Amino acid sequence: MDRRNHDSALGRLLEVMDRLRDPETGCPWDLEQTFRTIAPYTIEEAHEVADAIERGDLDQLRDELGDLLFQVVFHTRLAREVGAFDFDAVAAGIADKLIRRHPHVFGDGPKMDAETQTESWERIKAAERSQAGLDSAVDGVSGGLPPLRRAVKLQKRAARVGFDWPDLAPVLAKIREEIDELERELDARDPDRMEDELGDVLFAVANLARKLDLDADASLRHTNLKFERRFRAMEDAAARSGRRFEELDLEQQEALWLEAKRAER
Repeated sequence: MDRRNHDSALGRLLEVMDRLRDPETGCPWDLEQTFRTIAPYTIEEAHEVADAIERGDLDQLRDELGDLLFQVVFHTRLAREVGAFDFDAVAAGIADKLIRRHPHVFGDGPKMDAETQTESWERIKAAERSQAGLDSAVDGVSGGLPPLRRAVKLQKRAARVGFDWPDLAPVLAKIREEIDELERELDARDPDRMEDELGDVLFAVANLARKLDLDADASLRHTNLKFERRFRAMEDAAARSGRRFEELDLEQQEALWLEAKRAER
């Protein structure tokens, strides 16, 4: 049973969700939704949170966090309707988990620095997976993660049991090796083989990001924003000269690209 303070902002949001899913007076679109149909929106909203952070737009971040919270409320409402769990159970579950995984804060565990705490966190998680019958080092890495992030998590799990290169040199060599293998497949134009080799290249690059302690997804988001910014600058430059960007040949477009890069320095 949801324990609600109807005067609170969260209580109001839960009430809004109830109204939207009311069988008699609710919204037809909301009433049609299921866990499966809502899931893509949940993923999309999480990415939009990350995008707002990357852009440094705190007003947008507030809005996107609200959208993401609504996704949690929607899923818990669906679960409550089938008697599985409710919002309180979800909130209590994550609170219990955080307390369990932070004995140095909520228990009598010794004080830790960030590195030691991370190691402790991973040991506790591993014990929880073992108790759940998940014995492989790579068990429990969600298949629903974005592919780059999942690649890094799989690599981290493998590294914890010793399957890892000690330094950057073999990682860089592996990237070159995978690019060479992809190039050899280009002549044959076999889509399956090219996809396989391209995946190997991306996996190797994700491994480099992990070894550099960089967030691969954040790095790519940053580059996407940079490309978008420069492309818009190219279009604006073409328009100022009285031309449409798509009417320029590749050499002229490349000149505008270099101009946009120089303007950012």
